[in-house]
Amino acid sequence: MRGSPRAALLLAAVVTFTTALLAPSAHAAPAAPGAPRTAVLDGARLQRTRAGLDHDPRLRRTLKDLMTRADAWLDQGPWTVVDKPRPAPGGDVHDYLSQAPYWWPTTTPTAGNPWGCPYVQRDGQRNPEVDTGTDRQDAEKVFDATYDLALAWYYTGGRAYAVKAGDILRTWFLDPATRMNPNLDHAQFIPCKYDGRAIGVIDFSQSYTSVLDAQAILATGAPGWTGADRAAMGEWNSGFLDWLENSEFGRQEGAAANNHGTFYDLQLAALAYATGDTALARRTVLAARTARIDPQIAGDGSQPQELARTRSWHYSTFDLVAYTRLAAIGRHVGVDLWRYRGPDGQSLVKAVDYLLPAATGAARWPHPELDFLRYAAADVVHAAADAGDRAAKAAVPRLEAPPGGDLWALRPAAEQLDSIAG
Repeated sequence: MRGSPRAALLLAAVVTFTTALLAPSAHAAPAAPGAPRTAVLDGARLQRTRAGLDHDPRLRRTLKDLMTRADAWLDQGPWTVVDKPRPAPGGDVHDYLSQAPYWWPTTTPTAGNPWGCPYVQRDGQRNPEVDTGTDRQDAEKVFDATYDLALAWYYTGGRAYAVKAGDILRTWFLDPATRMNPNLDHAQFIPCKYDGRAIGVIDFSQSYTSVLDAQAILATGAPGWTGADRAAMGEWNSGFLDWLENSEFGRQEGAAANNHGTFYDLQLAALAYATGDTALARRTVLAARTARIDPQIAGDGSQPQELARTRSWHYSTFDLVAYTRLAAIGRHVGVDLWRYRGPDGQSLVKAVDYLLPAATGAARWPHPELDFLRYAAADVVHAAADAGDRAAKAAVPRLEAPPGGDLWALRPAAEQLDSIAG
């Protein structure tokens, strides 16, 4: 028996109403991003932190500090390597160019000697001319901006943050007219002496790992960061990894015995992990035990090569930024660098504990330092505390917060917090 027209209409109305209830609204909020596959940061921890923002006033206060930083980038940039006053020595405007920071002219520039050559080294004294005419300052803005903006988007969902981060990345790395070639052939050149140096690799190894994490964060669904963008950025990263492994400058920097070698390992492992070569990432972290920790850290936790510098406090904390970030990558590939002990008792824990008296203000730093900034150690102490170092954990409440606030709770990976560069 066929149903009545009224019953059919009623049934259709019920089905339509039920479908409307179950279907997602065109105006519904986008799904919360998942845990990013970050190289240094712990993606699962970021996800938990984001979920806890509504219930933790301390996290919300820290988020305000992060948003202040991110907001400041919204009306800056994007930047590009092609707008410097003159190209790198090779003549290609797409090649990155920076100048050695501690080298100074010895004579007044003239028409016949426009640089004031020859140049001489003054360790720890930064030549202000290196901040004009090259790409160094703009690159650092790219690194800092994309990291702050990506994190701000992840925690707030603010579309403007993600769109700006994507615009900065595309302009510096991807757009054919403005992109940077994936090499550092002309980093930290010295006028009238070297067209580039292996030591210049540290221009990127200091902070590019943060950019890799920013890319991973944006890949969780950021508006304006497309699949094509992700693929193109992956190709750039693969090209840069190839240069880092196989160029003469890359090999020389990998052989460095001080913080340059540590930062090289950090960059190599992070690029390997980000591009899917987890085996290379694991080998790099494993090798750092005997190739880096054993010769670079003494049994008492001091770092003799860094203590020999005129900026011994800066370089001791700086080297540990690389070590603690490398240890964070180790977590992803099954290597616990924090538990390693060398033949003379060398360890990352001892190296951080060596800094604690000065980091907490309990004692004066007993080595040469042109400009002691206590807060420079804050992040590495946080990292050690998170890794289970009881002395570091006890020291955390007595740390000096860096300018702009302590952001560890939102981005738990050590950064260089003092202002010296090079």
